[in-house]
Amino acid sequence: MRITKLEHACLMLEKGQRRLCLDPGKFTTPITEASQVDAVVVTHEHDDHWTPEQLGRIAARSPGVQVLTTERTAQLVQQARIPDLGEVHVGRPGETISLGAFSVTCFGGEHAEIHSSIPIVDNLGVVVDGAVAYGGDAYDLPPDAFEIDLLAVPANGPWMRIADSIDFVIAVRPRRVMGVHEMLLSRAGKELAAARLRDAAEQVGAEFVDLAPYAVLDLDAR
Repeated sequence: MRITKLEHACLMLEKGQRRLCLDPGKFTTPITEASQVDAVVVTHEHDDHWTPEQLGRIAARSPGVQVLTTERTAQLVQQARIPDLGEVHVGRPGETISLGAFSVTCFGGEHAEIHSSIPIVDNLGVVVDGAVAYGGDAYDLPPDAFEIDLLAVPANGPWMRIADSIDFVIAVRPRRVMGVHEMLLSRAGKELAAARLRDAAEQVGAEFVDLAPYAVLDLDAR
């Protein structure tokens, strides 16, 4: 599997000629290279993780593209009436669903608390093909059945501390770690977050992969 890190929380996964997109939101440059996308996973309803415009761009180039998301986000996607969009699935924790060339197992349940005055929304974590784990805006652990090859970990957000991301890495013990959700950081902030995540990865014998936007990682290679 090949991983391309776009911007903020958006990743593009490729197997052969097929693609799966994760969280194409407003902090990601408009996605124009979106042919042969089987599905889009949207972890929750916040617009830094999806917008109708981003889904529309993908659907225009991959007609019939499916969406996997939370119940509320599914409602919002359907209300947007995006042309050429395919079936919209609601993911349930513990469920595994086939999305074209990809097998996606769902976990988690709720977005991490931002503040007691702000309602908590549903959040969907996913493990793709038993190898790539991405929890969205939460620290729910992926299922124990998987040995995670690549864990995408939040580097910044109004709902988190870097200590929580460090503990998350140590609890999951993946083979590789990469930072995501970092577009609100300055360059110095990104470097600091990366250093902390690298230290956490090294504690558990993992490799930290510091991908710049649009950089590529092949999971078959160390």
